[in-house]
Amino acid sequence: MPGKGDAPVLPGARAVARYVRISPMKARRVVNLVRGLPAKEALTVLQFAPQAASEQVYKVLASAIANAENNERLDPDALLVSEAFVDEGPTMKRFQPRAQGRAYRIRKRTCHITVAVEAVAPAAPKSAKKTAPAKQTAPAETQSNTEGAE
Repeated sequence: MPGKGDAPVLPGARAVARYVRISPMKARRVVNLVRGLPAKEALTVLQFAPQAASEQVYKVLASAIANAENNERLDPDALLVSEAFVDEGPTMKRFQPRAQGRAYRIRKRTCHITVAVEAVAPAAPKSAKKTAPAKQTAPAETQSNTEGAE
């Protein structure tokens, strides 16, 4: 993936689905669920999401993972959803006949879904035992002499 400026480029891949017949606002709701998640976890989230757009986003994410695995030789378990966004596509305009010779416009919206994944270093497994830091107790405060002098 091309980098901007002199920033280091992390290895990764991307996939784009164009002219998807779903409203961009509805697709953005689903894409916001998976942005920043590990790729395998994002697939699981999309698999069980109730929204209709989750099926399309699932396919795009699966394609991005396959691109990273086959084209870039990356480990699919070490991938992170780095970018995910939805752009508006062309709107198909249709007309619905209404009463008294009128016609109402129906807008069938489309969108372009883009998902990019990048490789991250796998997290080191955390140890099972956690050592609690030693608690330091503050010395007991002595009563001041002002209380007894009345």
